[in-house]
Amino acid sequence: MNTSEYDPRNRARDVTFVADRMQVELVDGRAIVVPLEWYPRLHNATAEQRENWRLIGDGHGIHWPDVDEDISIIGLLEGRPSVEFTRTHPRA
Repeated sequence: MNTSEYDPRNRARDVTFVADRMQVELVDGRAIVVPLEWYPRLHNATAEQRENWRLIGDGHGIHWPDVDEDISIIGLLEGRPSVEFTRTHPRA
């Protein structure tokens, strides 16, 4: 098991979207920027749906209720795109 998942620094504080990217700011000041296409549900969502998010698991994850998307911070740190993306991009 990867213990970095439980590292208290690996918690989100804020989420923003710029063009075709999602940026997640962590509580320790780091920022993770990923291509929005990695998360087709968010990519296809409206700006209002993307902005309707909440932190889950004390900030170890993010949930978008309008599009039924959940993303873990450890997954972002490990560079893992969504299952939907990997099904259509098997070499990613």
